[in-house]
Amino acid sequence: MGISHPVFAALYDWLTWPAERGALGRRRAALVAEGRGRILDLGAGTGLNLPRLRAAQRYVGVEPDPAMLEQARPRAAAATVPAALLLGRGEALPFPDGAFDTVLATLVFCTVPNIPAALAEVRRVLRPGGALLFLEHVRSPRRPLGALQDALTPLWRRCFGGCHPNRDTLNAFRDAGFALEVAERWAGGRWVRGAARPE
Repeated sequence: MGISHPVFAALYDWLTWPAERGALGRRRAALVAEGRGRILDLGAGTGLNLPRLRAAQRYVGVEPDPAMLEQARPRAAAATVPAALLLGRGEALPFPDGAFDTVLATLVFCTVPNIPAALAEVRRVLRPGGALLFLEHVRSPRRPLGALQDALTPLWRRCFGGCHPNRDTLNAFRDAGFALEVAERWAGGRWVRGAARPE
């Protein structure tokens, strides 16, 4: 299905703990709280979104890395809503059209191999009027920062589970036919939070 990164998966929560205890965690909580109804978590990772659900009727997390999925299972078992975790890829979602009210994407499009295919699948499984809620790190629009991200990407990708810190994710959303509602950009434009809705 996907490449397993057992060491990275085991260390992920520890590596992200300082940020999740601070501003990143607050932004994640605010984003996930906006999710409504039937929620698909695209790239569920270690399940960090699960404890932050507020208005979900049902949660399904899809994750291509089996090691990450194993880390997420305790959070799914403790969820306050019906929750399921599936091994799968964003480019081939095993759900019918219009199956979800909300798709969550938190720190996921940096690793998706085929972004256009994954976004086509997101459009397909969203009901009319549904939303893709995103929290992503992206290539900075500031030239020095963007160039540094470009230079770091080959090594970064190998060390951090295939993550590309220099992707132009917002333009990928637009190219896929989504209208963007950007709530916030910070850290030199390297981080972004908002909603994308099919046009």
